[in-house]
Amino acid sequence: MNAIPSDTTLEALKKQFEILRKLGFEVRLKMAFEMSDNLRYAVEAGVRYRHPEFNEKKVNLEVMRLMIGDRLFKRMLKDTGECF
Repeated sequence: MNAIPSDTTLEALKKQFEILRKLGFEVRLKMAFEMSDNLRYAVEAGVRYRHPEFNEKKVNLEVMRLMIGDRLFKRMLKDTGECF
C-alpha cells in the first residue's frame, strides 16, 4: 500500500504533517475521536437504511459486528450470552 494518496503531492503531504504536528497531542486526539464518531454514525445510518426493521438493540449490535468483525463479535456474543 502506498503511503501517499494518489491525489496528494509529496509537498502537500509534508505540509499536512507539519500542520498536524503543530496542533499538539490533545487536538490530534480530539480529531481522532471525532473521526471515529463520524465513522460510527455513517455505519449506523447504513445499517438503518439496509435494515429498517431492526430495533435499537439490533442496530447497535450490527454496528458493533461491522466495526469489530465477525470473529470477535461471535466471541463477544458467546461470552455475554447475547442473542442476535
